[in-house]
Amino acid sequence: MADRDKASAIPDPHSVSPLDTLFADQAAAQQESLVFEEPPARPVLRKLSQRDLLIAVAKHAKFQTGRNGGQRANLGSCDLSYLDFRGMSLVGAELSGSDLQSADLRGADLSQAILFAADLRRADLRKAKLDRVDLRGACFRGADLTDASLIDADMRDGILLKPDSAGNLVSVRPQGEAMDMAAASALRANMSQAKLSNSFVVQTDLTDANMRNCKFVRADLSHSNFTGANLEGADLTEANLTGAIMHGTILYNVTLSETNLDDADLAGAVFSNMDRGSLEDLGAIMPRLLDALGDEMKAILTSHNVWIRKAGRSGTRADLERRDVSGQALASLNLAAANLAFAIMKDCDLSGAELLMADATFADLRKANLRNADMRGITLRRANLSGADLSAAKAGPIQIVGASTQHWPCHFESARFQEAILTRIDLRQAVMTACDFTNADLRDSDLRGANLQDAQFAGADLRGANLEGADTRGALNLQP
Repeated sequence: MADRDKASAIPDPHSVSPLDTLFADQAAAQQESLVFEEPPARPVLRKLSQRDLLIAVAKHAKFQTGRNGGQRANLGSCDLSYLDFRGMSLVGAELSGSDLQSADLRGADLSQAILFAADLRRADLRKAKLDRVDLRGACFRGADLTDASLIDADMRDGILLKPDSAGNLVSVRPQGEAMDMAAASALRANMSQAKLSNSFVVQTDLTDANMRNCKFVRADLSHSNFTGANLEGADLTEANLTGAIMHGTILYNVTLSETNLDDADLAGAVFSNMDRGSLEDLGAIMPRLLDALGDEMKAILTSHNVWIRKAGRSGTRADLERRDVSGQALASLNLAAANLAFAIMKDCDLSGAELLMADATFADLRKANLRNADMRGITLRRANLSGADLSAAKAGPIQIVGASTQHWPCHFESARFQEAILTRIDLRQAVMTACDFTNADLRDSDLRGANLQDAQFAGADLRGANLEGADTRGALNLQP
């Protein structure tokens, strides 16, 4: 009997206690509440066909010119994905919250349009005009903005709320909380005076973009490519530029208050109101200083002279890559075939120097003295020679004698020559595509056979210049 009483005191594992029932009821109630707390669905967008779009654009054209039957294009909250907008004019149109994913907007004019919270992921916006457009909260992830114009565009963050079928206010943003340009391509885009504060511009290609006076307050620009971009006057307060590539970037008069420049590569970048110490304190990677009169420089030049005399069999080629020798006297030195890539040589005296076949890609040669220098066969791609004096310099092709004689021209692609002195310079057969000669002095220069495609000559003095056989296709303001 005692054994039976003892056994009955042991709980039956298969029995259900009142406490178990209570827990089960609470779990069921929680599960029920989870069902009712699901987020409301996004509003359904009105799907338009290509024909619908053409009708809306035709009416908008009449509206713009004040003709009968005109009506402003109201394409807000429409599904316009994959449609063809090429060359269309939608100036001042309403496109808030619209889906423009993978749409073809090449050459379209959307100036002053409202694209608040529009989804432009993977859209083709090459050469599109988006001046003064409201792009707050828009998503450009993976879009192509090459050669687009976004002057004074508002690209800050923003969220558009609209009611769903149940009357709940929901966001129509495709994703994220800030204006998103991540992984987009904006080569040569004109974004001057655009507002991008709090925007998400991670890993975006902004090569050669014009971003003068842009507002980037608290924007995430990490790992973006600013090669050759113009950021003059930009406000980068509290912006994140971690790992950004800023080769040859113009940083005149920028605001860098509490800016994160950790591992940002500023090799070849030019700046005016910040000293290198301040930039290094912000985490930027800067060229190392090198004293032209110090033992290290003397050893480099001595070994280089041996390397030249012995045709590379002994000695060592001069390597000044990412070194800062600005303002130093290097006149008449033999730096033939030297590595000067990303070197800072601002205000250097290189008059009469031997620079044959040297590689000075991205070099900063602003206001350098290169009078009478022998630069035959040099590579100066994306170098900054603004205000430099290259009068009477030799920058024609060099003959390379081997199994067969070859003519190696100079390469100056995308170099800057603003206000440079190029009088009597020999630039025969030089490759100078997309160079900027704004206000340069090219009097009596020899440009025979040079490639000047897409070069800019605004205000340049070309009196007496010889352009025989030069390729000037796409050159701007060329008035010999």
